[in-house]
Amino acid sequence: MRYQSKIKIFGWPLVSIALGPNHEENENKGIAKGFIAIGDISLGLISFGGVSFGLFSFGGVSLGAISAGGFAIGLFSMGAAAIGLAAVGGVAIGHNVAGGLAIGIQIFTAAQINLIEFFTIQ
Repeated sequence: MRYQSKIKIFGWPLVSIALGPNHEENENKGIAKGFIAIGDISLGLISFGGVSFGLFSFGGVSLGAISAGGFAIGLFSMGAAAIGLAAVGGVAIGHNVAGGLAIGIQIFTAAQINLIEFFTIQ
């Protein structure tokens, strides 16, 4: 499935949807690029996809300022595994963290690894 809105801002469509293969273009995965992007691989201001890149990013693998997904990297991230300035997840790595296994400076959980104490030579 492919869709791009006719409204464009700075050459990018307002909405771009690219899901599944496109045999006409010989594409195995849909790559969506737009301010709102939804696709197998998506790049946008607000992005949803299997692999997602955006200011607000949501997907299986997610990279963005605010990200959520199975594996999330961002300033503020949530996921099964999350890396960020503030991270929440089963495994959370960052400065302010909470999770099953939390690795960071400010930790909010029972299983804690304080990075400053861990790397300080005794």
